[in-house]
Amino acid sequence: MKNTQKPQSKEKAIALGFTLAIHVVAITGLLFLGLSRPPEPPKQIKTVLIKPEDLPPPEPKPLVDSESTETADSKVSENIQQTAEPDQTAPEIPSLHKPDTQAIDMQKAAEEAKAAALEQKMALAAARAAQEKAAEQAKAKAAAAEKAQQEAAEKVKQAKNAAERAKAEAEAKIKAEAAAKAKQEAIQRAKADAAEKARLARLDAEAKRKAEAAEKVRKEAAEKAAQAKAEAAAKAKAEVEAKRKADANAKAKADAEAKRNADAKAKADAEAKRKADANAKAKTDAEAKRKADANAKAKADAEAKRKAEAEAKAKSEAEAKAKADAKRKADLARELEEEKNSAAEKAREAAANKKAEVRKIASSAKKDFENKVRNAWRMPAGSSGQKATARVTLTDSGAVASVVVNASNPDVKASVEQAVRNAAPFPMPSDPDARREARSFTATFTVK
Repeated sequence: MKNTQKPQSKEKAIALGFTLAIHVVAITGLLFLGLSRPPEPPKQIKTVLIKPEDLPPPEPKPLVDSESTETADSKVSENIQQTAEPDQTAPEIPSLHKPDTQAIDMQKAAEEAKAAALEQKMALAAARAAQEKAAEQAKAKAAAAEKAQQEAAEKVKQAKNAAERAKAEAEAKIKAEAAAKAKQEAIQRAKADAAEKARLARLDAEAKRKAEAAEKVRKEAAEKAAQAKAEAAAKAKAEVEAKRKADANAKAKADAEAKRNADAKAKADAEAKRKADANAKAKTDAEAKRKADANAKAKADAEAKRKAEAEAKAKSEAEAKAKADAKRKADLARELEEEKNSAAEKAREAAANKKAEVRKIASSAKKDFENKVRNAWRMPAGSSGQKATARVTLTDSGAVASVVVNASNPDVKASVEQAVRNAAPFPMPSDPDARREARSFTATFTVK
């Protein structure tokens, strides 16, 4: 496999130069944008409409303004000297022309309204001019900022192109060196493959021999376990049957003994009664009617007593029989339960032994699989210390169904996956349970 890793020093130099160029251009653009003064926002102008009737009344002014506020009569009066006392009885002469103050006020209000409208119009024009000037300044600054940004982008592009050219040259040099190295490695690998194939053939033959020996041991163990199980079951069955027959014989003997005792007692009672009746009859012949009633009563009492004893005996025998039957049934049920528990325990032990045997065979097979993969693994050069973990799933015939390799180095990952596929097919155990257990295994590989 080719080693396409690049020298770390050259890659770092290229990346460092490219990074410094981008930072210089970015800092230049930020300084230009930060030192420029932002455009001032236009001032807000408020327009207030006032009705003529809301205006305050103006102060009275003369119709014609002049620099001097003196009138002709005042100037004339300065030059006139009074020579005589005024006549208080003289008639007052009215003025021919009296000024119209209302007209004067209206004219003055109209002039002030025109002046206010003119001032408002001039203020609006000044505000509009200020807004246009501010917009032009903002537009000029935006154009300058855009130009600076374009220049910065052009510098970044030039720096990037220079970095890419340097990177391409370095990559071409690295590829040439890698090609020469790969050629040399291919020659060495061809020699190593020939030796490895011979070694793998020997390992396969050894693994096959071990698998056959393990299968033979497993079959012998299974046959011994089955034979022991059959013997234990036959022995337990014979013991139960013997105990049942012994209980039946003991019960039959007890029943016969009880019946014999009952018959003997009944016969003795009958004989005793006969003798008693004969003696009583002999003794009571001399007596008359007085003892006849007594004898009849005694006879009735004896009969009642006999019947009571017979009933008590029958009841006792029935209870004894019921107890014996219950004890026999309980013993039989206990024996059956013990036999059942013993069989279940033996079955569990056999299953546990079987499971342990299956795990042992599967574990041995997995170790053989892992060793076979390690023998087929070609460690990539320049990857010392790299690790990889492979999860492999096999078919019943030993072929690779799936392989998932986790590794940080792509060369190591590819080499482990190729080793798994080159090592297939794997020798699967003949036992179905062990084969199913050995269908998946996980192995960790470290490049040395």
